[in-house]
Amino acid sequence: MARVSLTVSLLVTLCVGFAVNRAAYQYFSAEELAKAEGQLSLYRSTVIAELEQHSHLTHVLAQDSYVADALEGQSTFVLNARLKDFSDKAGLDAIYLMTAEGITIAASNFDTPTSFVGQVYAFRPYFQNALRGEQGRLYAIGATTGLPGFFLADPVFVGAEVRGVVALKKSFSGLEDSWRRAGEQVILANAQGVVLLASDPDWLYRTLTPLDVEQKAAIRAARQFPGQPLDPLSWQKTSPDRAEILGEERLHLLAQDLPDGWQLHYFASDEQAVTRSWLATAVVVVLAGILLIVFQVQRARRIGRALRRSEQEEAQLRQANAQLAVEVAERKTAEARLKSTQKELAQASRLAALGQLSASVTHELGQPIAAMRNHLAAAEMNPKGAERLGSNIAGLVTRMEGITRQLKFFATSGHEGFEVFELRAAVEAGLELVAPNIEAGAISVQCEWPQEVLRVRGNRLRIEQVVTNILRNACDAMEDMTQAELHIHVFAKENCAVFSVTDTGHGLAGAALQDLQEPFVTTRESGRGMGLGLAISATIVKDHGGDMQAWDRQHEAQEGGAIFEVRLPLAGAGHGLDRM
Repeated sequence: MARVSLTVSLLVTLCVGFAVNRAAYQYFSAEELAKAEGQLSLYRSTVIAELEQHSHLTHVLAQDSYVADALEGQSTFVLNARLKDFSDKAGLDAIYLMTAEGITIAASNFDTPTSFVGQVYAFRPYFQNALRGEQGRLYAIGATTGLPGFFLADPVFVGAEVRGVVALKKSFSGLEDSWRRAGEQVILANAQGVVLLASDPDWLYRTLTPLDVEQKAAIRAARQFPGQPLDPLSWQKTSPDRAEILGEERLHLLAQDLPDGWQLHYFASDEQAVTRSWLATAVVVVLAGILLIVFQVQRARRIGRALRRSEQEEAQLRQANAQLAVEVAERKTAEARLKSTQKELAQASRLAALGQLSASVTHELGQPIAAMRNHLAAAEMNPKGAERLGSNIAGLVTRMEGITRQLKFFATSGHEGFEVFELRAAVEAGLELVAPNIEAGAISVQCEWPQEVLRVRGNRLRIEQVVTNILRNACDAMEDMTQAELHIHVFAKENCAVFSVTDTGHGLAGAALQDLQEPFVTTRESGRGMGLGLAISATIVKDHGGDMQAWDRQHEAQEGGAIFEVRLPLAGAGHGLDRM
């Protein structure tokens, strides 16, 4: 988790740094563009000033009388001197006068090896425009000197007729030098896209846009850029305010409102914007790093405190586990002692039961023994009655056998021999065992069996013993009753198989089932039973995980009698029988 948290924090910091870098670059780039616009405005003004500075000089010279006289064939000695003086004071390359045929007859550089005097410039567009009565303007490489310059020409009128042309040539080399010294990247191009001036000499006479055939032909005819291939310059616009030139990305601004359709391109570096944006990013990242470190320190402290609390809680838990282990051991010891005590209590209960049994056996067996003694004595005294002696003694022995049989079931635990069997079959087997009792009592039996098969798990013989005890008790309870009816119902209820026995006998006489389950407790008169049947039955049902209930039928429409109900878990219902 700590590594994931650190990774997420670093990613967030990087994202924030990237966003800050982009925002800062946009801001500082906008500042650089604003500065570039200022520089472009300054350079535009400078170029316009250079172009318009001497735009009226040729017009003024065209009105000079010396110029007119020279065209009339008079001497040019004075005019040459005057033109030289004007050129030197104005800082021009040359001022010269041409006839209508384009032949130069006077020039400020008349005394130099590259004098224009005698040269013919009728092919120049500026001459042709002036000859038509217009002011001619052209930037070109000099045909005589081979040096570039700006040519400006005005017609010389004699009356209404153009008799000649006055022209001047001006160099812009000082402007280029100022751009280079300032470390700027500036391009001045004409209307055809040919670079006239540039801060980088390698850009001169390159084209910003491809020239068509007509444009190339016009340039050749005017001998505007002799000897120059006019190759395209490697540049392209990448966005409204950016361009790539010679493989480098630059801020780009353009001024198109110059005379003669010229264009001024200004390229500015964005290195300062990049540097300042990275500086701002570094500041933000450092601050974010400091905050992250503070956060991590605080988090480490919190984790440390939590770890210490966890260690304390773990120590407490270990101590609690140790105490719990001691308590578990003590509980196991207590359970073992409880089981031992339960065994001892069961043994004590059995001893107590045996104590009660001894008294009851003494009472129950004492009567048939005394009766046997009386029958024997009577037989000795009256030999004639000896024939009845056998039957009497047999009946007494049968009664004594019944007492001992009940004692056998009471003493046996019965946890052995468990199996899955059908409850109805066990009930039917019990009915067969008490059939003699039912016949002797003239009892009417009604059976209600379930639609499905109800299977239970246990000792079938002992369940049959429970059924037999309950049925026999019911039969005994209905002796001397005018209406003896026995209703047997087997059904399923709440994952249990239930069989109930309803009789019309004398009922429970207000006794509780808990009392009737105690050994030797009976509602019949003495000599008719020891009261062990229900005690044995209750023990058997409990061993099978079931329960037995009994109540009087006084709430029924027909009063009298009792209802005994035994519930046993269905096989596989999970009531704990599998442990038997």
